[in-house]
Amino acid sequence: MYLLGFTPWDQVHPQELTEIIEGPEALPPGRALDVGSGKGGKAIYMATHGWNVTAVDNVPRAVAQARKRAEVAHATVDIRLGDVTRLPDLRLAPGFNLIFDFGCYHGLKSTQKDDYAHGVTSLAAPGARLLMMGFTRATPPVPAGVSASELVARFGHAWSLLWSHPARSEGNAAMKRAAAGWFCLSRQ
Repeated sequence: MYLLGFTPWDQVHPQELTEIIEGPEALPPGRALDVGSGKGGKAIYMATHGWNVTAVDNVPRAVAQARKRAEVAHATVDIRLGDVTRLPDLRLAPGFNLIFDFGCYHGLKSTQKDDYAHGVTSLAAPGARLLMMGFTRATPPVPAGVSASELVARFGHAWSLLWSHPARSEGNAAMKRAAAGWFCLSRQ
């Protein structure tokens, strides 16, 4: 889709991210990992609000665009070309306080989701938050929807679900059609 220039997920700035970064109950700035970061807009936003951000995407074009955007914004973001199902390969130091996923997890196959959950869990600090937007219905090319019960089962006893809710109406047409939802988990 990057070859076509059609990346609607890069056009959305979710209120849920703003709330966790700037809201009344915001997390104090720390280390953030943006998985499936695309062109880096959300990673740059976090970095400009005091977070030490690492952004990971497996599309070279997206990574190149993210690096250019970070430079233009004078934002320091560690932008990595990598596979979110092989996070240990990136040799990142553990201790991330926030893991952010805007539509990455829901596109993975079941075994890939297991690898993703293992990698994210190994990098998260105690008390870390995992903030995820995922389609709750299978809508091609997304093979299966995400649910709170599936996340609790997949991430296991290392995490607990804090909250979930349907995405607000400001999302794009694909988000509405696939019944996008938000999930927030806490690392034990």
